[in-house]
Amino acid sequence: MLGTFAHFARQVRRPALAAIASAAIVMPVLSTAMAPAVAARGPDNIADVAEKVIDAVVNISTSQKVETRNTPMPQLPNDPQLDELFRDFFNRRGQGQGDPRDRAPRRVNSLGSGFVIDPAGMVVTNNHVIADADEITVILNDGTRLKAELVGKDQKTDLALLKVKPEKPLKAVKFGDSEKLRLGEWVIAIGNPFSLGGSVTAGIVSARNRDINSGPYDNYIQTDAAINRGNSGGPLFNLDGEVVGINTAIISPSGGSIGIGFSVPSKTAVAVVDQLRQFGETRRGWLGVKIQQVTDEIAETLSLKPVRGALVAGVDDKGPAKPAGIEAGDVIVKFDGKDIKEMRDLPRVVADTPVGKEVEVLIVRKGKEETKKVMLGRLEDGEKLAAASPKKDAAPEEKSVVQKTLGLNLANMSDDLRKRFKIKDTVKGVVITGVDTNSPASEKRLAAGDVVVEVAQEAVATTADLQKRIDQLKKEGRKSALLLVSNADGELRFIALSLQ
Repeated sequence: MLGTFAHFARQVRRPALAAIASAAIVMPVLSTAMAPAVAARGPDNIADVAEKVIDAVVNISTSQKVETRNTPMPQLPNDPQLDELFRDFFNRRGQGQGDPRDRAPRRVNSLGSGFVIDPAGMVVTNNHVIADADEITVILNDGTRLKAELVGKDQKTDLALLKVKPEKPLKAVKFGDSEKLRLGEWVIAIGNPFSLGGSVTAGIVSARNRDINSGPYDNYIQTDAAINRGNSGGPLFNLDGEVVGINTAIISPSGGSIGIGFSVPSKTAVAVVDQLRQFGETRRGWLGVKIQQVTDEIAETLSLKPVRGALVAGVDDKGPAKPAGIEAGDVIVKFDGKDIKEMRDLPRVVADTPVGKEVEVLIVRKGKEETKKVMLGRLEDGEKLAAASPKKDAAPEEKSVVQKTLGLNLANMSDDLRKRFKIKDTVKGVVITGVDTNSPASEKRLAAGDVVVEVAQEAVATTADLQKRIDQLKKEGRKSALLLVSNADGELRFIALSLQ
């Protein structure tokens, strides 16, 4: 494993400073050219930018009450002296049968970073910096401590907005345009690493649109500017002193900076912060579809060239996509005039689109482009509906007939199979009862209990239906078959299996 992905908000104590021994290494001169006396450390105006914005960067101190675990004393040998020794030890720790006051809830403190966006006292930080906190304190660069209240937070982008009441207007900074960042461009990180407030580091933009699998809207800025534990929520500035990112996570085998840090881009942050400021919560667009990546194999079965878009694996019955006529198997290649180059583009574009807006969605269905009009719903409402959805009536029992094809053992749906594999009543199709270990189906992680719902975008209810579709595809000279597969809980995905 190359490293550990970590958020880096919480640090309680200042680290001990250790002296570092130096060693001289004599290297042969390989060139007659004179080496520069001092290595370049970046543009000359880094100090000017830091001086300009440092007072807008704040430390975030949080505290929360946690229960002390009441761990029972371990079983000891029958030795009165040992028993007395360990009982005294556990009582002192508040984990034995001693004074109940020793086992009272205690307060845990942590530190992170943030920055002021409004002189009246609006402060941006990371959600994980203030998560579960009972008390939040904003500490200004001059040491002033201000109690903060939470205006709103968003777990999906890991952002939070705080409000303080200063005696005089605060120094504030503005958001810049992260879309204009170029690879190699210099950026400056300021924050509170390891409780060392007001620390300034500089580096370059290493990459953009990074997906680190932390949430549905990942498009992080990657930078080699040193950011560490405690930097969470701090700003990433361009050389104009504008905030282009919010430092959020690092990859590190030790917990310290190795030059791989990630920041939420300002383009994402601005929309979220505006909604938190206006509503105290986010209000994202909702399409009501489940999607997956379009692979080369899937694109071939769908006659989709070039490979692009987001494949619709399922449609919510109560979502906006259903009445618009979007179906499982459609590939969304454009949404509201924006190209969808790959699956992860769609959630971000939909989320950024205003709730209630009617948008055009360009899909590819069976090799042909079609345009659908959708009236967007609100994601948060859709999540509430999904949590409250009741189960539907059970499907009628089918006679179980075992058949084998494509490395799969298949059977018609029955009550016995539903009970055996705990398949929900809403799932219909042909049940996979076994998978050959050395088959392509095994490589695609198909397993007993999965249900084949469609073959080549046509529903199959029995093993005979499935085999008929496979035979037809082979007759047409197809290289692979596209299966729509459901797990026992009804979650759908497309799988392309070779017919050769």
